Amino acid sequence: VQLQASGGGLVQPGGSLSLSCAASGGTFSRYAMGWFRQAPGKEREFVAAISRSGGSTMYADSVKGRCTISRDNAKNTMYLVMNSLKPEDTAVYYCAASLSSIATMTAPVYDYWGQGTQVTVSS
Repeated sequence: VQLQASGGGLVQPGGSLSLSCAASGGTFSRYAMGWFRQAPGKEREFVAAISRSGGSTMYADSVKGRCTISRDNAKNTMYLVMNSLKPEDTAVYYCAASLSSIATMTAPVYDYWGQGTQVTVSS
């Protein structure tokens, strides 16, 4: 499956941003999906994940309460809505797909990765 992340950009602290991840070349509903991010000089970290059906989600503590992950299997697309953005949210955001049946925060479990979209939070 091929993944295309989009929706990144420059936003002021306290602002909101909505990311999308479009999947093609596979049966989207077979994959649990996740968002990860990597800031300059830092390791990639888990942001959020969603199960195949969308019925189960999980979030990193750093974004819990500020971000919402969702998916539309009919549109082969996953979303991440981010609110109350902080400068420390600045990173390249990657979407990933896993053949696991459950949402997971473990990066090695993911089989496919998108190219990333830059999110910059700055005044």
